[in-house]
Order: sequence, then structure tokens, then C-alpha cells
Amino acid sequence: MSLRVAVAAPFIQHGARRLKENEVVVALSLDRDWFSPDQAKRLIDVATQEGLLERGDDGLEIAFDPSEVTVPEEFVPDEDLLRERSAFERVLDSLVAEGMEKHEAVGAINTLQQELGLTIEAAAVVYARRQGIDVGDLAPIAREAVLDTEDG
Repeated sequence: MSLRVAVAAPFIQHGARRLKENEVVVALSLDRDWFSPDQAKRLIDVATQEGLLERGDDGLEIAFDPSEVTVPEEFVPDEDLLRERSAFERVLDSLVAEGMEKHEAVGAINTLQQELGLTIEAAAVVYARRQGIDVGDLAPIAREAVLDTEDG
């Protein structure tokens, strides 16, 4: 997943698991020229929301092992990373990261959605759990989507 690669790059570059926010911004904007400083800050916000980074008093800590990530030489992250992703997209990324083919996961989630009469977000969470993938952090978002659908 390219968000994971973009987030890991500054930590790999510095050989650290914790960096000051401005160090991450400089690494993403000036060192790699991937984003403007404002876009780098937005990426930090998205990564924090998705649980890839944790904010602390002394900076940002990466929530996964950056040594497990490879940053390809030609890698340039897409600006789509800067937008907030739905629970469905996030679950799908988790499934793909675990080795599942994207089209197979989408098909299985769509089938489950139809069979159970759920929102796409709720079906994605149920499917991921059935596959043994922990997406518990996304369950409340999926639940919210169900409640919003019922209210609307």
C-alpha cells in the first residue's frame, strides 16, 4: 500500500521509530520532493487517523515496523493518499496487504453485502474478520455507516 510506503520513508531515512513532526514534513517535502509542506502535514493527519502514526508530546511514532517496508527507487506517492479513505477502502487495503487479490476481495465483499443486506463498509469488516484479519479499529466506522443508512 502506497500510504504505508510514504509514511515509512522518513522513518527509514532517519533509521528511527520516532521523529519530530517537522522532520517528517521535511523528509516528505524537501528531501524527497513528494509533497508540499502543507500536503505532508495532511498526509500525517491521514496516517494518524488510520493508525499508521501516533502523535505524542515528543513527536510522531510509527505504529508498524518500517523495516518491513521497501521504498522502491522510482516510487512517487499519489496525491489520492491525502484524502480521507472510507472504511471499505481501508479494509480492502488490509486484505490486499495480507496477500488477497483485490478483485477477489471486492467480489467476495459485494456478495456478502447482498447476502446479508449490509452496507459495503459493514460487509467489508465482516469479510475481513472471517478471513482472520483484525480490522476491529474499523468496526465502529462501519457501524456508523449502517446507522447513517438507517437514518437516511
